[in-house]
Amino acid sequence: MLYLGVDLGTSSVKVLLVDEGGVVCKTASRTYPLEFPQPGWSQQNPADWWSATQACISELMDGTDAAQVKGLAVGGQMHGLVVLDEQDQVIRPAILWNDGRTGEETRAMNEHFGKEKLLSLAGNIAFAGFTAPKLLWMRNHEPENFAKIHKIMLPKDYVVYRLTGVHSCDYSDASGMLLLDVAHRCWSRELLDYCGVTEAQMPRLFESYEAVGTVEPGIARSLGLPEGVVVAAGAGDNAAAAVGTGTVGEGCCNVSLGTSGTVFISSDSFRLPPEGNLHAFAHADGAYHLMGCILSAASAYGWWTKTVLQAQSDNDEQNPIADEALGRNPVFFLPYLMGERSPHNDPEARGAFLGMTMDTTRYQLTQAVLEGVAFAIRDSVEIARSLGITVTESGLCGGGAKSPLWRKIMANVLNMEMQVPVLEEGAGYGGAILAMVAAGTYPTVREACAALRTERRIYKPDPAIAARYEERYQVFKALYPALKSVYPTLAMKE
Repeated sequence: MLYLGVDLGTSSVKVLLVDEGGVVCKTASRTYPLEFPQPGWSQQNPADWWSATQACISELMDGTDAAQVKGLAVGGQMHGLVVLDEQDQVIRPAILWNDGRTGEETRAMNEHFGKEKLLSLAGNIAFAGFTAPKLLWMRNHEPENFAKIHKIMLPKDYVVYRLTGVHSCDYSDASGMLLLDVAHRCWSRELLDYCGVTEAQMPRLFESYEAVGTVEPGIARSLGLPEGVVVAAGAGDNAAAAVGTGTVGEGCCNVSLGTSGTVFISSDSFRLPPEGNLHAFAHADGAYHLMGCILSAASAYGWWTKTVLQAQSDNDEQNPIADEALGRNPVFFLPYLMGERSPHNDPEARGAFLGMTMDTTRYQLTQAVLEGVAFAIRDSVEIARSLGITVTESGLCGGGAKSPLWRKIMANVLNMEMQVPVLEEGAGYGGAILAMVAAGTYPTVREACAALRTERRIYKPDPAIAARYEERYQVFKALYPALKSVYPTLAMKE
């Protein structure tokens, strides 16, 4: 049997064709544009996601025995606001997860409810990237569009709707909307009321591995699929990637270095960080997880090497950085190019290099970018540890994990063993596993992950390098508080 796993990312979609033994048979990908109409804004046209996904599935089905395809699931970028009118037409471009326009709405929501009340209602406080503040922004700035809203969806759910005709959402992705009572796995009427929307405007909730329907016959024919392909609800990209790396069960951890950077720690029970500086979300296996998210990870490195340096090769930029330099770099980088979520919750934060002198080299700046992301990731790990959670090892995935130097930096900054899958296909692979469960190939997500666990490369910290990074991290921790009062002034000048 064969299964399709879709990874609906920020810059591209990648679709995998996977057999029931977990072997990736084929892959296809397509890119699509990203719009930045104003500083700090980020949006996309949902039609581009659908067109790209269709093209990928059609490509994979060419030469494939269609009768073998039994299931499909999508892992997608979280938090994006997709709004449909009564004819199920998209009203405006989707406002994405890394969009920072909702600073005022986020502050207003946090002040209206208070941290304690919001945590009790949703398990999370308001962050600028979450979906609820985007709805408030629409109500404040685009009242005509807001009045047209018939259905509110997330990015991957729009693709699922186009496949099945069902308005659905899974609990893991819904957890990042700030409209879900995560602990009780239902929409919060109090939060919906505050945003001026009704439960009827929200999609139906499913577990990630539950079937929401099948691919509609006409769509199936156009894509070369057989009738009756089961479509699972799918999951937010981080939860789907965690399933793909086997990060299920109490205390398992995974770090992702994608466009954003995340720390994902799974839990059998609902745990609530008292300050709300980690997200408390539902997991795609039916349990829960804690997650810290920094908004610029691999994208920060891409900005530095491609936009600024216009470098031709990552190897040329990273190879000159020797082990002796690790933990001894005098330059620091704050990776807040799109503002920051965990743990600072500050959409006005901005990136910065500090510690430069006339002797500073481009390689020290490159190293500082890699280290700055690692230090920012560690901020979230330290919060989890402060809650009494023991984290001694972690998976490492995402585009940034392909860099041997970044792997080494991550292991030493976090001072724990990092396990990098030999075959790492991210959210798409997790989607394929969810499709297997929805189609009945495996009874549970955890059993599927245990059966399909992939080979991993192990990266252990070097005690001497880790000790040096410990000292540098203590300096890094002091930088954001020192600059915090300056950021609003910088934002006003944009």
